[in-house]
Amino acid sequence: MEQEQEQGQDAPPSTSPTSTPPLLPPPPSSLSYAFFLTIMSKRRTWVFLFVLVYAILLSSSWNSLKSILSWYKNQSRSSSPSSGWPALYASVLLGAVFGVLSMAAALAVVVPATLVTWITIVVLLAFFGKPKRTLVLEGSKITREIASFVFKILLKEGNLVAAVCAVLGYFALVRKNSGE
Repeated sequence: MEQEQEQGQDAPPSTSPTSTPPLLPPPPSSLSYAFFLTIMSKRRTWVFLFVLVYAILLSSSWNSLKSILSWYKNQSRSSSPSSGWPALYASVLLGAVFGVLSMAAALAVVVPATLVTWITIVVLLAFFGKPKRTLVLEGSKITREIASFVFKILLKEGNLVAAVCAVLGYFALVRKNSGE
């Protein structure tokens, strides 16, 4: 009887459809992945990343604004006061910086809204009984359409902000230069 038990233990497990595979400890890479998922599921992590990204954006834009204004100051001293070209160049650069910054800020709002919209549409298609293959094809088409629509809106809004900031910057720089 002991021999039968030993033979039963040495034999490979049965592969019946109802048997479950033995549980193995997760490999070390999946432990780090689980740790990563645990950290990224916390709201304060996302708040920290949001604040960090915007701090980097503001710092770099502030430095570029200071360099643009110092370039303008040097150009306005060396050129004739009636020349408006340095003010035009500086205002276009200022508008571009503010346009890019506004597009980055809008992107932080647009991405979650786009994901919610996409998920809602795909779930509604699934509720209406679309087969899985059709659902995947429709989902990829919807993804392309939503992404292109959002990209077009971001470009329009960024260009609008850039144009307004460039015009306001030009008049502010010309007024400042004429006052000196």
